[in-house]
Amino acid sequence: SSGINAEYGGFGRGSKELGIPTANMDKTAVCSVASLSTGVYYGFASVSGGPVFKAVTSVGWNPQYMNKEKSVEVHILHNFKDDFYGEELRFIFLGYIRDECAFTSVEALIERIHKDIEEGSNSLETMLEFRDDEFFR
Repeated sequence: SSGINAEYGGFGRGSKELGIPTANMDKTAVCSVASLSTGVYYGFASVSGGPVFKAVTSVGWNPQYMNKEKSVEVHILHNFKDDFYGEELRFIFLGYIRDECAFTSVEALIERIHKDIEEGSNSLETMLEFRDDEFFR
């Protein structure tokens, strides 16, 4: 397992276009995971030292949108009441789901993201002890 600790940069396309809110990590976080393969991962996340929740993150270029900069976007499996722009977000990588790829439509992308969330959530059921990891303290 490895983790990132950085400020969260706000909601992007994930929330507005896809209905799946994501925390877009700052450039420091992106640089800190430069050695990771691009793709979709699962792990646990915490905002500003709060409770630790299951999460799924995308590391890469988002080929669906032809990004020119690599990004790290974290989707926390929890419904937050408020935006947490500018807060500290910690994410620990525990497993890999798939490579990143472009989809034939936004609907196909949304469907795949929901499958990624389900797969990540199910995999994390066997790793609940990581919620108490020192990284989150």
